[in-house]
Amino acid sequence: MKERIGFVFIHGAGLESRIWGQVVTGLESPSLLVDFPEREGDKTIRQSLSLQDYITHIKQQIQAWDVLKFVIVAHSLGGVLALKIAEDFSDRLVGFVAVGATIPSQGGSFLSVLPFAQRTLMRVLLRAFGTQPPESAIRKGLCNDLSPDQANEVVRGFAPESVRVYTDRIEALPPRVPKLYLKLMNDQEMNPSHQDKMIANLAPQHVEVLESGHLPMLSKPDELRFALNSFLLQLDAS
Repeated sequence: MKERIGFVFIHGAGLESRIWGQVVTGLESPSLLVDFPEREGDKTIRQSLSLQDYITHIKQQIQAWDVLKFVIVAHSLGGVLALKIAEDFSDRLVGFVAVGATIPSQGGSFLSVLPFAQRTLMRVLLRAFGTQPPESAIRKGLCNDLSPDQANEVVRGFAPESVRVYTDRIEALPPRVPKLYLKLMNDQEMNPSHQDKMIANLAPQHVEVLESGHLPMLSKPDELRFALNSFLLQLDAS
């Protein structure tokens, strides 16, 4: 009997692990929805964290999980973290799925993948205002295809991350396992042409498209779940 393969879900910036709830409902595979550190309490503590602090926090959750083999599913900024997680768990990793994820080249950061003008502007904004975008930007970038209730929940629950999650560099290459990039065709936060650059960096064996905005786990949970199940079936068949 084959050992069961699980999914480790890594969400994007400002979000919470529960955002994957509709996707994992109906998945027959074990799922671990990891949380970022310091989501409760004093926000100033979170602002002092490094990228490595985030990675260490996620690793501790995976180490405590009793599922041996797993696929990482990383969304948006979570792709930066997922590259290092994949490297550190290479003995347990069997697949990697990027959902509109940021994939910098080795030694790059989240900011490094942005065009020069946008990167320069974002550095200024991070220094001046931190990582809490205006409500209008959240609604436009993250929630363009969500229902009003879904959008309101995303806005209410948005938690600004440490600046260093965006600026610290990651020294990790894409993992040598089967990889899938899910390209989000209606994404207003990371447009399809920018996702093409992330696809080039990841060099996945497969690319599939979802007609969704930046949060397909809310707008297209059934389609996302189907893509994950199909990917897992391909792994089982290999």
